[in-house]
Amino acid sequence: MKPNEAEELDPLTRATVTVAWVIFLNKPFYPLYVWYLVGHGITASLATLISAPFFFAVVLVAKRSPLASRILLPAVGTLDTAFETTLFGQGSGTELFFAACIMLVALSFRPQEKFWQYAMTIFVFGVFVASRTFNGQPWYPWNAGELSTLLNLNIFAVASLLAFIALRYASSARA
Repeated sequence: MKPNEAEELDPLTRATVTVAWVIFLNKPFYPLYVWYLVGHGITASLATLISAPFFFAVVLVAKRSPLASRILLPAVGTLDTAFETTLFGQGSGTELFFAACIMLVALSFRPQEKFWQYAMTIFVFGVFVASRTFNGQPWYPWNAGELSTLLNLNIFAVASLLAFIALRYASSARA
């Protein structure tokens, strides 16, 4: 999307596109953080890059269908969070990213789009419950110390993302 095209988007969709760009551009750094902080597991953490093209799709869809873009971002985030929780395990704190997905649902829709807001809320919460209920052992064998390190990393990442989302949507009109 060219810079002048972004100016043509409505404020909510512009905010969505900005958040999608930030997530997309930060995706390649996560495996490096894992490698640096834990010392191994980079191969397992590379699997997190699978979702990067889907976050980029949010940007591509925005011009053609702003509503679809605003639905797609929390949907992709939700499925990405469920996948990463399966990969890293519940002890890693990846489930905390469901909070960012719920926040996106709360901020991304206009009053006349309540159906989509309700549907996406139910979707995010349903995937969270399924993740919490059915996830067993993580795909990669992390020890307790490594899980603690991942938990700290993910707590910081989620808090940063939530703050960014709040700041970015603060000036976006929802009328």
